[in-house]
Amino acid sequence: MSHARLSRTIENPLVQDRVTFITTGAESGGSFEYVEVELAPGGGVDLHYHLAFTEHFEAVHGVLHLELDGLFRELLPGQTVSAPPGSLHRFFNPGHEKIIFHVKIAPARRFEQMLRISYGLARDGKVRGKTGIPRNVLDLAVIFELGETYMKGIPIGLQKGIFGTLYRIAKWRGVEERLLDTYCR
Repeated sequence: MSHARLSRTIENPLVQDRVTFITTGAESGGSFEYVEVELAPGGGVDLHYHLAFTEHFEAVHGVLHLELDGLFRELLPGQTVSAPPGSLHRFFNPGHEKIIFHVKIAPARRFEQMLRISYGLARDGKVRGKTGIPRNVLDLAVIFELGETYMKGIPIGLQKGIFGTLYRIAKWRGVEERLLDTYCR
């Protein structure tokens, strides 16, 4: 992926958070990606898991709240925790001030592309409200494929079957290429 014209910082105007790519997967030869996240009050993600990479979280400013395999943790600056493949996790900010934390994703996979597309669609008004869910189900399928993210409570076979089929349709119809051209190149 060429980064010549891409900003190292992306913002989601709907939820007021920001991601800065400190080290991209391309820069690390694919071994990891390292990002800084500024998370607004009330921000966060729903419970999910990944099978292909580990996320290492480190609080930098403020208190980072995490739920990891049913246990709630509060990380103070300098403290770390890892979410290995298969662990059900989420991060959130229940406070009244923004928090800053770092995340190392190892290996990098296509996580940067997923973030750039997700934030780009939000910026361009192509998602439903503050949920961040794209209005176009084929856009959503591409995001699921790139992020290798699975939701709690829905059998993984069902998720892979539905989103895998939709992803193949999106690829066939040129949706993935359009999203990559628009937000990642």
